[in-house]
Amino acid sequence: MKPVMVVVGTRPEIVKMAPIVRALIRFGVPFEFVHCGQHYDYNMSQQFIEDLELPAPDFSFKLRAAFPVEQTARIMMHIDGLLKRKNSSIVLVEGDTNTVLAAALATNKHSVRLGHVEAGLRSFDLRMPEEHNRRLTDHVSDFLFAPTELARENLQRESVWGKIFVTGNTVIDAVNQHLPIAERKSSILTQIRFDHFVLATAHRAENVDDLIVLKNLMGVMKESPLPVVYPMHPRTRKRLRENKLLKEIESSENVQVLPPLGYLDFLLLMRKCELIMTDSGGVQEEATAPSIRKPVLVLRLSTERPEAVQSGFAKVVGTSKDEALSAIREVLKQHADMPSNSPYGNGDAAEKITNIITTEVIA
Repeated sequence: MKPVMVVVGTRPEIVKMAPIVRALIRFGVPFEFVHCGQHYDYNMSQQFIEDLELPAPDFSFKLRAAFPVEQTARIMMHIDGLLKRKNSSIVLVEGDTNTVLAAALATNKHSVRLGHVEAGLRSFDLRMPEEHNRRLTDHVSDFLFAPTELARENLQRESVWGKIFVTGNTVIDAVNQHLPIAERKSSILTQIRFDHFVLATAHRAENVDDLIVLKNLMGVMKESPLPVVYPMHPRTRKRLRENKLLKEIESSENVQVLPPLGYLDFLLLMRKCELIMTDSGGVQEEATAPSIRKPVLVLRLSTERPEAVQSGFAKVVGTSKDEALSAIREVLKQHADMPSNSPYGNGDAAEKITNIITTEVIA
């Protein structure tokens, strides 16, 4: 039986592929786990895999800091080398990173099938490099595992060549599987100085690289009617320091700035907070998990997760300070209960994907 090649490069990919790795083990399907080391700290990513109690990668690459083009090219060369030596039945990638696109293009040059987990997401915002990555990957994939019906419709509208399956999103599987681990291992709640708080993230280039937007987002946190807990991404810290804004936000009594947090710590903060402000895509999904169920204000002009908006979990508020503050006040005033069910499935996406692989590819 030819093994499945599972390729990851960033921590969000590891999170969403973890349930698939566990399902492959449970089903007795042979696989090779490949870590491309895209994230800014390779050692932290390796520790992260251990924290999630996953098997060690069979192959790992250390990528030095590089511009996106060079990074993508280096990953392509690594995957190309593996595919020449290995006899894989299918390569699985997840999401929209440079790792995903690089592995997809390399696989396309070999007689190996490609499966795209979380296929069909669209923000229709061409400023975002992730939008190009996910579209290109979808169009070279043989199997497209769409998380929702809307994602399937996007793929059908673009007339992709591969087979489309609606499976739900493995992010819900991941929250279900990892929250108990977080409760055992994380002590983050002992470090938080507020009883009730907003959890915030901001890291996307189109936000933090724009000085006006960056000032707006910091203003939202400083003036929020509820204190803000803010794990700060290295990119954001760098931009704040460059623009002499870092001390101002760190000294605010209304904001508790934290260093970048691990996934397990962040899970507990999501469960504990009153609401979430974010420009992250994955957080919009995780907030809909039954064990989290928190309102999300999306600090962007668009989202590739419209299901979270349509189901009542999320609201796109843009990057205006006044609009974001108004949205916070509205959420706190309403105290609305979030829906009981997630639009991203019941937590069995990994099992569905593994079943499809065993029947469509390996059988």
